[in-house]
Amino acid sequence: MDRNKEIYRVTMVGGAVNVVLLLFKFVAGIVGHSAAMVADAVHSLSDFVTDIIVLVFVHISGKPKDKSHDYGHGKFETLAMTIIGIALLIVAIGIVYSGLSEIIAWAQGVELKAPGLLALWAALLSIVLKEAVYHYSMREARKLNSQAVEANAWHHRSDALSSVGTAVGIGGAIFLGQRWTVLDPIASVIVGLFITKVAIDLLRNGIGDLMEQSLPDAVEDEILQLAASVPGVTEPHELRTRRLGNHYAIELHVLMDGQMTLCEAHDKASEVEDILRQHYGPDTHIAVHVEPISEQ
Repeated sequence: MDRNKEIYRVTMVGGAVNVVLLLFKFVAGIVGHSAAMVADAVHSLSDFVTDIIVLVFVHISGKPKDKSHDYGHGKFETLAMTIIGIALLIVAIGIVYSGLSEIIAWAQGVELKAPGLLALWAALLSIVLKEAVYHYSMREARKLNSQAVEANAWHHRSDALSSVGTAVGIGGAIFLGQRWTVLDPIASVIVGLFITKVAIDLLRNGIGDLMEQSLPDAVEDEILQLAASVPGVTEPHELRTRRLGNHYAIELHVLMDGQMTLCEAHDKASEVEDILRQHYGPDTHIAVHVEPISEQ
């Protein structure tokens, strides 16, 4: 099964779980009078929307190089991760605003309704299902080296953790009495703040890659060491790197004996390309510029 089909399969599994949960949560939140559960339902709805985004953008990113995209379409996958981060941030702001509004109303003397047990059961079910989908999605994301699937996995994890806060808030509001009903909107605010942090992390990584951010120092050092390991190749320098979706783009200069024939120099440069592709994958974009060693 090819990579895109695997990504579709993983995303569809998460999407099916999201549909079940968002419907159950909305019903439980409305019937059970729980602001935290409604907030959690909105989070699940955003999960479902991002599943659709992943399906669309991974399909585009899987297209081969063409006349207008010499480096392929890999960055569409990075764009999907960035859009997921934006969606999460919007959801988080809405959840925090709604929760704070209820807390302020409670402080002004408004009596909040205690949530029902249905809302608590919905939160507990969400924790179990979303944590399971997170582990499944993250395992597949690492196997497929997919930024979009990894971002979506974190979206599942954030939903699971938000449901933990929701369950605590709803449980406290139910079992501690009327004066503690404020725990429900407090839990929703905590959920919103957690989601904000996840969203900011995704946006930082996504925007960094879209803005041609270099690969981490450890990866660049490894690239230089691999290039220098080829006999006859010395002092790799002028290294430039970036991500192209789930692939790397690597450009560097190397020094070789100026007495080599053109064919020999070409073969050595090809060896450098081969060793880097063996290490980072066959779709790695590599450009090696050969310079003669200066005679002193």
